[in-house]
Amino acid sequence: MMAGVDMVHVPYRGAGPAFNDLLAGQVQVMFPTTVSSIGYIRAGRLRALAVTAATRDEVLPGIPTVGEFVPGYEASQWYGVGVPKDTPAAIVDKLNKEINAALADPKMKARLTDLGGTPFQGSPADFGKFIADETEKWGKVIQALNIKAD
Repeated sequence: MMAGVDMVHVPYRGAGPAFNDLLAGQVQVMFPTTVSSIGYIRAGRLRALAVTAATRDEVLPGIPTVGEFVPGYEASQWYGVGVPKDTPAAIVDKLNKEINAALADPKMKARLTDLGGTPFQGSPADFGKFIADETEKWGKVIQALNIKAD
């Protein structure tokens, strides 16, 4: 949308089949996560053109961000942990403390970084704000493109 490029979205049932078609030349471009594609990139089977995050990836420092040639572009895949809204605060706080500790562990951090992941630590409130911001950002895209659920 931001670059005015017309692409056809081809839905796949997972990254495996999508990579098969990309590597076989059945599709010309894919927007995979760094974690899922870094092995193919390191093996020379895929050529990374850009990363979609706001900053260059530590494991792919020579690869530009899309935002370097499409100002304002940023799209990142992320994972988080959620619990039912009526979960007691003490449990939420304990889970948050332990998850943050795991993400701060040097071995865990090094492994995630080596795979192209970027661990983020924070509070449940930080995560709630992040989700709200993402919902607003992508909601605008959905409205601008008049995207409807099938």
